Amino acid sequence: MIVMAPAKILVVDDDPAVRNLIQRFLMKQSYQVEAAEDGKTALALFEQFNPDLVILDVNLPDIIGFNLCQDMQSRNGVFVLMLTSRTDEADKIRGFSKGADDYLTKPFGLGELEVRVAAVLRRQRVVTTAGQKRLVFEKLMIDPVRREVTLNSQPILLTALEFDLLHFLASHPGRVWRRAELIQEVWDYEYVGDQRVVDVHIGQIRKKIEIDATQPALIQTVRGVGYKFECPAQSQQLKTV
Repeated sequence: MIVMAPAKILVVDDDPAVRNLIQRFLMKQSYQVEAAEDGKTALALFEQFNPDLVILDVNLPDIIGFNLCQDMQSRNGVFVLMLTSRTDEADKIRGFSKGADDYLTKPFGLGELEVRVAAVLRRQRVVTTAGQKRLVFEKLMIDPVRREVTLNSQPILLTALEFDLLHFLASHPGRVWRRAELIQEVWDYEYVGDQRVVDVHIGQIRKKIEIDATQPALIQTVRGVGYKFECPAQSQQLKTV
């Protein structure tokens, strides 16, 4: 039996009431939790603590949360759940474009927080097996065990959610998926909000793997429906890891 160590969560919020409430609640759920009130402290803790998930407020006294999210993501692809007091959907879309994996609008219930945290962390706790297949499409390789993507033998840096979305689509080549279906399958819960979050992540992936992101060949848009992964003719191979 494999015993998983408790996930490590870093809470970053300049409001002590919110910060302490989240920290106490998550510790009761058996997570390891550290907290920071500003970006400078958060980055120092981030390096020392090496969290699995960062719960990050958009508005911090010394840095914009979006920028801190992008900085942390560029270091190790950590999961980021952003908090905001704004209900503007454009604000959320901006957060997702910076690498955020999920978004919560204040005020929120602790029950909802618990569900969102568990859903995000569940992605990294899926047990992979030695027999799980790499997906190879000409010069694109997707390795689900190492969670690595290479193009022309060069590593492609994807966020955790971008990897999950690409791997899911590539695992079902030719099948068309509606945005709501992708949210259910990849986000792993009933997302309530603007489904354009899918478009944002697809756009980010295309910039990294397509020759011309404006005329994508791999991840294609099916107008009025959603998206599909179209593998190049005769190129798909499955290889054991």
